Amino acid sequence: MTALLPALAGANTLYGSGMLELGMTFSFEQLVIDNDIITMVKKAMEGVPVNEETLAVEAIKFIGVGNDFIGHPSTMENIDLPSDPTVINRDMLGDWEKAGKKDLATVAHEVVEDVLKNHVVIQIPEDKLKEMEKVVKKADAAFAKGA
Repeated sequence: MTALLPALAGANTLYGSGMLELGMTFSFEQLVIDNDIITMVKKAMEGVPVNEETLAVEAIKFIGVGNDFIGHPSTMENIDLPSDPTVINRDMLGDWEKAGKKDLATVAHEVVEDVLKNHVVIQIPEDKLKEMEKVVKKADAAFAKGA
């Protein structure tokens, strides 16, 4: 719980994604894992929508108070509202074992391999690149003047 306190207290910058050993080492796998964690924290900061659907008002009327809601379709429709990680596995133990028992580092490594093999870099449009270069030159000139 303490790991979420800075985010819930209003911090809006997360630092060190992918870093190990106080930033002396960088890991693509750690970056993938950190991305999942940061995405979940950001999702938590958005809050949870509260309405008749997310409160499952119709399901409560249909099933009744004190009965089992896990199997009801509305539960599965809303289960990922708080967060929906891509590499952190939330399967039941038996399902995870049947799927090969891959640990988090292995799954993250598979993502890294896929990105390195298949990612296509989208080129920055020439006009945007020129605008960016102007901003950099202006900042360099201001720095050189000591401003």
